[in-house]
Amino acid sequence: MKSKIIFFAMIGLLSAGILGCDKLNLGAKKKVEVKAAVSAPLIEPKGPVVARVNNIAIGLDDLNEDIAIYNANVPAEKPELKITTKDQKVNYLKNEIVRRALIYQHALDQGLDRSEEVRQAVEKNKRDLMVLQDIKNITKNITASSKEVEDYYNTYKDQLKEPEQRQVSEIVVGSEQEARDILIQLLQGADFAAIARSNSKAASAKDGGELGFIAKGKKSPQFDAAVFTDSLEAGKISSIIKTPDGYSIVKLEAKKGGKQKPLSDLWDDINRGLVFLKQQQALEELISKLSRDAKIEINDGEIK
Repeated sequence: MKSKIIFFAMIGLLSAGILGCDKLNLGAKKKVEVKAAVSAPLIEPKGPVVARVNNIAIGLDDLNEDIAIYNANVPAEKPELKITTKDQKVNYLKNEIVRRALIYQHALDQGLDRSEEVRQAVEKNKRDLMVLQDIKNITKNITASSKEVEDYYNTYKDQLKEPEQRQVSEIVVGSEQEARDILIQLLQGADFAAIARSNSKAASAKDGGELGFIAKGKKSPQFDAAVFTDSLEAGKISSIIKTPDGYSIVKLEAKKGGKQKPLSDLWDDINRGLVFLKQQQALEELISKLSRDAKIEINDGEIK
């Protein structure tokens, strides 16, 4: 796939305007004499033949595969550049794939297939493709059983809950005595937001101490211990909390999240994760075995 994407970039100069023009006028019925190109390695077309360029046949599946790669690389903000209609596909065939085949045949005429640089690149791509195919063969039959999915869920279901968030307001002051005085006022019915605006040294003071919904870990451990506890109910205020910022009092406004997700909602994700882990394990076991039987030398002195 990577080599195809690189190839698209290299050939891009040939295909400017592929969606809107028919530069080669390949739909014309007039017959023209074409010089026979050097015999090209035969690659069987996939699907019904949609074009021939001398001795190169292009299949419908080949065309659709190229278009899929092209579309995958269209920027998300420019969906109009994607090839979707029959006319666009025909133009792409004429002005991209056929042009590419012509340049390929010209390269053969120039003897570039005998170039050492090309030979090395072909061998490297062949090696990479063989590695990918071997990995696919090794892992394709690996699955996770229903019991494995269920066991994983039952073991880790507490960690698979929806993230819990709590809506809180805070008052932060510099001394414990000041915090005690404010706590007494709050317990006597004083307005939390008004005191936060006039007394809190935190940045949230201008908003009446409001922090909005926050998740555990966003503030200090001492803050989390006071806020994310079942003993603090919505509408209630905490005791005085000593934090790195000073002395805090918080009010819990609301809670959301934290619910246990049913196994049915998580089945596909857990199954994919388990299959991936088992595939990785199979590959690691194979590599470990191959490594024991191989002669491997690392010349790190040449690495700069």
